[in-house]
Amino acid sequence: MARITIADIARQAGVSTGAVSYALNDRPGVSDETRARIVKIAADLGWAPSSAARSLSGARSETVGLVLARDPATLGFESFYMQFIAGIETVLSERGYALLLQVVPDLETEMHTLRHWRAARRVDGVVLVDPRISDPRIDLLAGPDQLPVVVVGDTALAGGLTNVWTDDAGAIRESVRYLSAMGHRRIARVAGLRDFGHTHIRDEAFRAEVEELGLDGTIARTDYTAVQGATATRNLLTAGERPTAIVYDNDVMALAGLGVARELALEVPRDLSVIAWDDSPLCEATYPQLSALSHDVVRYGGHVARRLFEQMDGAPRGSFLDSTPALRPRGTTGRCG
Repeated sequence: MARITIADIARQAGVSTGAVSYALNDRPGVSDETRARIVKIAADLGWAPSSAARSLSGARSETVGLVLARDPATLGFESFYMQFIAGIETVLSERGYALLLQVVPDLETEMHTLRHWRAARRVDGVVLVDPRISDPRIDLLAGPDQLPVVVVGDTALAGGLTNVWTDDAGAIRESVRYLSAMGHRRIARVAGLRDFGHTHIRDEAFRAEVEELGLDGTIARTDYTAVQGATATRNLLTAGERPTAIVYDNDVMALAGLGVARELALEVPRDLSVIAWDDSPLCEATYPQLSALSHDVVRYGGHVARRLFEQMDGAPRGSFLDSTPALRPRGTTGRCG
């Protein structure tokens, strides 16, 4: 297949090659409307600057990109990403780099954004989060002449791209074993979005551990919000045989679960034990303090940024375990009965 050139883009856009060059290099000389049209045509055609051209110009944007396909309303209370981005920024600032963060509504828009960044050379590398099973972004970024990328997720989800991961399966197994040792026989998991690969990994580890220990395990699905966390908790606690322990996929849902337990006159941890994922300041600010699966999220973000710089400098691809979240028992877990 022939390489798409700026002459091809100029022909389709009905402009000069100089105008295309101005637009794709984000230089003055064309209107915003023309620039947007040229960039869209370039992305649709699959244009990318050649390695030789990049090498000759030596030009870098000194920017790395991160796209979050999330409802913007959820990011205000999702402490994980605030800490994770802080860790990335710590490393970027040391190198004089900036972070281009874009929040989009869905995966299709994220794919369009990544194509645009590649075509316009807006960023020097990409941090890819929330990998899915059979993720089309992996295929896009694994192609020839693509942007350097680090996948934040398990090796099984990275498609051979460089990834930095935490052992979520080991962490969920530890929490189930702990609750079992405390006498709990009916344990529920209030999980996040089904499409995310890490949700699938946690689900499978939860099912395997409760089966191995002969426990009664239930999974409830949510979108990570407090509203759905509360609804899932209420449904679990008003069902026939209610669970005596619940493990939540984030701290916000665990806090909502505590509220529902009080609403139903259940005492934590006497009647219900609660564990949150991603230990945050919220976990220690509430009463009783939340037991949590803890790891250093700021350090995690910094680790990802360092691996991305290695990719941008031409390092071979690799898989790097950052940590296994460790259970921190506090005031919301206790012996059953």
